[in-house]
Amino acid sequence: MSRALGRALKFLPVAGVLMVMGALLFNVSASSKPGRHHRAKATVPAVDVKLYRQGKHIFRYDTFGDQAYWSGQLQLDKAIEGAKNGGVGPGVSPKTALAVGLKVDANALPKAVVNGIKKGKVNLNDPKTTLALIKLNAVVGVKGQFNRNGSLRSIGLTCAVCHSTVNNSFAPGIGKRLDGWPNQDLNVGAIVSLAPNLKPLTDALGVDEATVKKVLASWGPGKFDAELNLDGKAFRPDGKSAATRIPAAYGHLGEDLHTWTGGFGDVTYWNAYVANLEMHGQGNFTDSRFNDPVKYPVATRNGEFQVRHKRDLITSKLGALQYYQLSLLPPKPPAGSFNKAAARRGKAIFDGQGKCATCHMPPLFTDAGHNAHKGSEICIDDFQANRGPDNSYVTPQLKGLWSRSKRGFFHDGRFQTLGQVVDHYNSCFGLNLSTQQKGDLVQYLKSL
Repeated sequence: MSRALGRALKFLPVAGVLMVMGALLFNVSASSKPGRHHRAKATVPAVDVKLYRQGKHIFRYDTFGDQAYWSGQLQLDKAIEGAKNGGVGPGVSPKTALAVGLKVDANALPKAVVNGIKKGKVNLNDPKTTLALIKLNAVVGVKGQFNRNGSLRSIGLTCAVCHSTVNNSFAPGIGKRLDGWPNQDLNVGAIVSLAPNLKPLTDALGVDEATVKKVLASWGPGKFDAELNLDGKAFRPDGKSAATRIPAAYGHLGEDLHTWTGGFGDVTYWNAYVANLEMHGQGNFTDSRFNDPVKYPVATRNGEFQVRHKRDLITSKLGALQYYQLSLLPPKPPAGSFNKAAARRGKAIFDGQGKCATCHMPPLFTDAGHNAHKGSEICIDDFQANRGPDNSYVTPQLKGLWSRSKRGFFHDGRFQTLGQVVDHYNSCFGLNLSTQQKGDLVQYLKSL
């Protein structure tokens, strides 16, 4: 600390000293809006910088040992390599990877690679280039392990593959990381379908390979079915896919439930659930509610109500991972993306006649306490709700809504626009909102 700073702190009140020191030592910045022209930053106070950094590293790079599944069983690494590089099939080129929604972290690219891409000297149609990018830790959420001779040994996935994207600052799909943002372009089903060996999936679900591929193809970009492994319900009664939109991992500080279906658990619960049962990491997990052959026949048959491994690579990391995730703030809307005057009028409607704040209570913009409701309370079917332990839907927090709306609204994207959402509730609750009031409400939602 400089003498000048020391003299300045000497004359500040104690609270002021703490605030200054906090600002100097404990502020961590995170980018918000994707795109070249919006560089606003949100400041995240991290009381424990070490824990924050641990959680950040876990979120971005820790596979929890899941390469034993993705490579050891499904052999996804072989599909990525391609026959020319020791694998099978045509391989996965960077263009193919970007087409299925995988993202590239521009900050992980050496200057020579950046210049080569700009000059067209990097072959984006060659799987070898994909392998090089994986080796640089540049493919968001994909972690490779390599042999001494440089060949790919295994592939694992991290939290970031679904819950991070990039700001497209270099090119579409290539830019700076945006942790916590749902990857709305990620086609999980298409990626899994590339695996040469789908037997682990067919065995777990008790169906043939053609059925598995049909289910995976039904998901599409930005969607995933996190309960298929529990109940085996791949399609809704209307024939549409049972997959739901990939949720955001930001903005959950202070709320209870944070995914689409109520009754499961909070951030830490879902981290443990996903790391063990979806990513297939090597850890321990218990939820006796899944030992229910009527509601959760697949989970019961496969013993997913109590998972044990000799070496637990997950549980010790849940604290730091939660700490980092709860530090991720919702991104602010870009300038000019909404009408400010209309948004001010819309706030009054949100808090009053529109009754939105009855459940989406400011400043959390979700219910304070147990934030879940039955489908009948919000005038929708209860299919997805009934897949959860308490048959309810979670009230989603609304901040940063603009940044996770590409695949529609509600859990399954059934409403394509905010206007349709407002129309639904106007009818459901008999709000009698005028056309202007509904428009103002939409502008307010865009401003959050």
